[in-house]
Amino acid sequence: MRLLRIAVLSTGVLSGAIGLCVQGQETPAKEAQVNEAKGMPARATPGDYQAQAQAGTVTIAADFVGHAVPTPEQMLSTEDFVVVEAALFGPPQARLNLSINDFSLRINGKKTPLARQSYVVVARSLKDPEWQPPEPPAKSKSSLSTGGGGQNDSPPPVVHVPVPLQRSWEQRAQKASLPEGDRPLPLAGLMFFQYRSKTQGIRSIELIYDGAGGKATLTLNP
Repeated sequence: MRLLRIAVLSTGVLSGAIGLCVQGQETPAKEAQVNEAKGMPARATPGDYQAQAQAGTVTIAADFVGHAVPTPEQMLSTEDFVVVEAALFGPPQARLNLSINDFSLRINGKKTPLARQSYVVVARSLKDPEWQPPEPPAKSKSSLSTGGGGQNDSPPPVVHVPVPLQRSWEQRAQKASLPEGDRPLPLAGLMFFQYRSKTQGIRSIELIYDGAGGKATLTLNP
């Protein structure tokens, strides 16, 4: 009887451990589903965007928004990437399989277009143009200058964005990104292309689509 009781207790402990393990595995999966790219609401018609082009039965429309990141919740920015807000329209009940490799961006007629980048790469460069860092502590006036003209040669303080705030920016950009996979149309979202230069130097922009719907090139406004 004692051996039987020990076996039952051991089985119960093992089952509990397995349950906790399964819960731990399910939690990240649920978080990933919540935070996955969902895109943005498409505008009423393709004509509501700067440019339109046809790829088979799919109409692609897009706006070039420079270094701005216009998420539905707030306007963010990035100095390392330029952004295109794109939408895809089709006939009723249409679906389209989308891949990150479907789109590229040609700037100033360069031979090799820029590849679309994942929001994961963009996340660290995101900023809120309206966010102001907290004021640094007041400097002590007890020390007197010894002839150096009263100038302070110390470097400016390093500004660190609070981690929860940075994560909220990342999640907003992630959710606003153009989704991938088999999706119903219409569908809209943001696409990111690495470009660290000022947009003032851009003379021409072409958004190139080569995917399951066919091929198309859109001439965007710099």
